[in-house]
Amino acid sequence: MEYRQLGHTDIKVSVICLGTMTFGQQNSEAEAHEQLDYALEQGVNFIDTAEMYAVPPTPETQGLTEQYIGTWLKKRSDRDQIILASKVAGPSERLSYLRGGTKLNAAHINEAVDDSLKRLQTDYLDLYQVHWPSRNTNFFGKLGYEDGDDPHAETIAETLDALDQLVKSGKVRTIGLSNETPWGLHEYLRLSEREDKARVVSVQNPYSLLNRSYEVGLAEFAQRSQVGLLAYSPLGFGVLSGKYLDGQRPAGARISRWEEMFPRYISEPAQHATRQYVALACEHNLDPAQMALAFVNSRSFVTSNIIGATTMEQLQANIASADLELPDSVLESIEAIHEENTNPCP
Repeated sequence: MEYRQLGHTDIKVSVICLGTMTFGQQNSEAEAHEQLDYALEQGVNFIDTAEMYAVPPTPETQGLTEQYIGTWLKKRSDRDQIILASKVAGPSERLSYLRGGTKLNAAHINEAVDDSLKRLQTDYLDLYQVHWPSRNTNFFGKLGYEDGDDPHAETIAETLDALDQLVKSGKVRTIGLSNETPWGLHEYLRLSEREDKARVVSVQNPYSLLNRSYEVGLAEFAQRSQVGLLAYSPLGFGVLSGKYLDGQRPAGARISRWEEMFPRYISEPAQHATRQYVALACEHNLDPAQMALAFVNSRSFVTSNIIGATTMEQLQANIASADLELPDSVLESIEAIHEENTNPCP
């Protein structure tokens, strides 16, 4: 397993990070513990979760993911060897049941982190991330920028101040962003430098063969600023495995169960591109999912690749992608497909 530096810190994280949002919805507590055990045995030292998980979010399952990780952590004596990350949810009408309406001010952030620590049964987080911004901007597949912020929305300065206090208190070691834009990252960095506050070390954004939009504005800026990408949805919600091609809907799979939530991943452009990537993998005797993950692993601006699985077979194959080095011929063909099918799933 390869380990990479987390931002400007001396923390080293595995190139594969275990994503956990299926815990409590598609995976039971016992299955979650099995996944966590196996991942650590394979050298994974980085675990990512969030207060709103499991996904899709519901009042009944909120917090179960962290709770399952917490009961697993309680049985271990190596907490100091595990890099544990969680997130505070931004504003969302859909999450009105969480904290009485999610906000990114000091009161809400303090409540969120305390609740997460309690569920996780630990007294600190190695990385605490803002799950999405409070301002009006593009994320979760939104296209066509429209200005006009909610006048009551928290400012980045207000959110950063709260995060800085968490670092000073020892509850959080480092801070990060998620679903963020170049301007947002720049503003956090500008304020942290000007006011000598905690500095962002990572951005957790979608990045895959179906969505390389991170490369357009954030890759250079973040890398030159020593902010690493934590790539999420590296398989496009499993689409790049090829299992949804031609209308297939495997029993129990995420899109099979909640197709209406992920329309961009099953659009015709997505299917067309996926068909070409799957064919390329088969041509070179590669597993399509492993090829897609190995591509993400190979990018210099990626700090860690957040994989998820609902079965142990999927988990084993996904983690094994860390040992796969794609030949130049495959990388060249990937670029050719990308040029023809540029970011079908932004």
